[in-house]
Amino acid sequence: MTNAPPAPLAARDPEATLMFSEAAESGAAVARLLAANAEAFTTLGAKLRSAPPAVVVTCARGSSDHAAVYGKYLIWTKTGIPVAAAAPSVVSLYDAELSAQTTLCIAISQSGRSPDLLATVASMKAGGAHVVALVNDETSPLAAAADTLIALKAGPERSVAATKSYICALAALAALTAEWADDDALRGAVAALPADLERAWALDWSSAIEPLRTATNLFVIARGPGFGIANEAALKMKETCALHAESFSSAEVRHGPMQLVEDGFPLLALATSDAAGDGVRDAAAEFAGRGACVLLADAARDAQAGDATLPALTAHPAIEPVLMIQSFYKLVNALSVARGFDPDAPSHLAKVTRTL
Repeated sequence: MTNAPPAPLAARDPEATLMFSEAAESGAAVARLLAANAEAFTTLGAKLRSAPPAVVVTCARGSSDHAAVYGKYLIWTKTGIPVAAAAPSVVSLYDAELSAQTTLCIAISQSGRSPDLLATVASMKAGGAHVVALVNDETSPLAAAADTLIALKAGPERSVAATKSYICALAALAALTAEWADDDALRGAVAALPADLERAWALDWSSAIEPLRTATNLFVIARGPGFGIANEAALKMKETCALHAESFSSAEVRHGPMQLVEDGFPLLALATSDAAGDGVRDAAAEFAGRGACVLLADAARDAQAGDATLPALTAHPAIEPVLMIQSFYKLVNALSVARGFDPDAPSHLAKVTRTL
């Protein structure tokens, strides 16, 4: 008697993937992060209030860079300190010396081992910056180089597609900002995040699977802190579903990209409950008026009301995007399987990218 051939991937249970099980752990991972780094967040927040940097520079690649975009909006709006992204090639390719006095450098990485990131951090530190590392691998060179180490505590992540480590990076940026800005409302929202992530994971976004099962293009839009989450959603669509997805701020999508919109063109819109979400809702309505297939997650509407395409939780507006990406991860994992792919092992990709 011979063994039966393996089932086609699309027929397998999407809840059996590593991506599913790891994303499902996000609430517990964030709880570990907050418990392990409570003193570090408090100490760093007090330091930054007493001696604010002139500028914040983030250093990251891939999903970590999308977390940095979230942090940029959060830090800038809550503290008034400008935030910019480093260009690692300035150091790794051109060997430029950096002047970084009164600079806070926030380096974000799951592995902490990419050569260009390490070179940039070393140059920033030599130029006078205080380096904060948000890193999952506490034995990594990045962790060793940090002036302040924030261990993400996501635990092992074997799926190539990062999920819980990305959410832990978002949570760390929110916790740091809450302490720096001495913002009690944001502190409370961060403390509630582990439980809220469990609630977000339970939401059902499966109605988006059929509209996207055979799609070849997709826009993902958001605004403010949600824009970094839109970037991450578009990346995950590309790497796990082989679906060409592009992310846009709702303030920008009405320019050239609108030319591509035709009847049935899919749009994933992530709207927070604040003014940034108003712009997303307006853009989504305009897309719908042009015949687009609009998939709207709207935190201004009750998750149980059923009056938005995709249910979303209402929370602190800075935290709502974090909850949306948690709901999205369950969707994109299922969509990957439905499209015949393995979300744990995308073609031509590796877990650690060592960019020079």
